[in-house]
Amino acid sequence: MRVKICGITQPQQATAIASLGATALGFICVPTSPRYVTATQIRAVVTQIPDNIDKIGVFANAHIQEIQQIVQDGGLTGVQLHGDESPEFCYQIRQNLSKVEILKALRIRSLDHLEQAAIYVQYVDTLLLDAYHPQQLGGTGQTLDWAMLEKFHPSIPWLLAGGLTPANILEALSHVKPDGIDLSSGVEIQPGNKDLNKVAELFQKLRSRE
Repeated sequence: MRVKICGITQPQQATAIASLGATALGFICVPTSPRYVTATQIRAVVTQIPDNIDKIGVFANAHIQEIQQIVQDGGLTGVQLHGDESPEFCYQIRQNLSKVEILKALRIRSLDHLEQAAIYVQYVDTLLLDAYHPQQLGGTGQTLDWAMLEKFHPSIPWLLAGGLTPANILEALSHVKPDGIDLSSGVEIQPGNKDLNKVAELFQKLRSRE
């Protein structure tokens, strides 16, 4: 299972998290976020971690040119669109960044929101389902209604996000069968400062399922 730890800000924590078993690291490229990092900071982390770890930048309603520049300067392998980006915008990003994974995050509040996911599957590589919050785009600690997702089987890979922690991950995965999971606040001491003990506990729980 793919495991993405998002909101990375510190190179030493990134290398530790990668060694514990993460397959992807997420970097918040939204200036208003408490987990925000610059392309220079991302590059400092990227140079410290193995090539087989995905490096994903998280953007929200950014301009295509800005996204392209940060991907290039930061050494990113993926772009996660976490704002109100349209399918057409996703298509434009795909055309401009053909070798980069495109993820579209959807904040799910109801079955109607879930049905919107089908619109994006032909434009992106991966979907990410997050909990809805009226003010915050992510990292809220709020969980999704997992029962609502039990029959969610899109034609492309998808990641489950939204309030996941080492304490609830097994319960979440008993309801839904995502291709991967995404955690941020659930393995933090404070925004941007990861708790490596919690990260280790997460991978212990995941290994217990095998």
